[in-house]
Amino acid sequence: MRKIVAGLFMSLDGVVESPSSWALFNAEMQEMIGAGIAQSDAILLGRRTYLEFAELWPRQPRSPMADYMNDTPKYVASTTLQDPLEWKRSRLIKGDLAGALTSLKQQPGKNIQIPGSPRLVRALLRAGLLDELGVMIHPIVVGSGMRLFDDMIDQLRLKLVEARTLSTGVLSVTYQPAKG
Repeated sequence: MRKIVAGLFMSLDGVVESPSSWALFNAEMQEMIGAGIAQSDAILLGRRTYLEFAELWPRQPRSPMADYMNDTPKYVASTTLQDPLEWKRSRLIKGDLAGALTSLKQQPGKNIQIPGSPRLVRALLRAGLLDELGVMIHPIVVGSGMRLFDDMIDQLRLKLVEARTLSTGVLSVTYQPAKG
């Protein structure tokens, strides 16, 4: 069965908004991101991230990342967007999100990757639909902006499955929901 896997950049103070203005990118991080996307063949996005990415990625020159973002099938979770979606290979998930994602996970294929989309990640965590949460924690305090766990009021136990410190001081951690 396929897994739904989220990958987010986060500051030390929990901010996940606008990482392009504060994240520390280097070849080592690009290699890790590349390994993650090699394990996926579908992208899942929330409305805001979809709109940002649909504006950004089609305008980028060809590169492994741009090709992945533009050529991979994209599923968009939104109650306000309307079909047809303009960015190629994008499909709107209508109605029952949990049912649609459960069905998608049962189809043959690789992982379903969520790049960004913190609100969607929170909703999937609450619903028990996220299989893996990867976070690259950057050694910077941003101060303001959306935090990954804003609006989370219930406890959610996770288990650490991998941790790695990058040369930039970024801590890459991967969690899965804890059973029981």
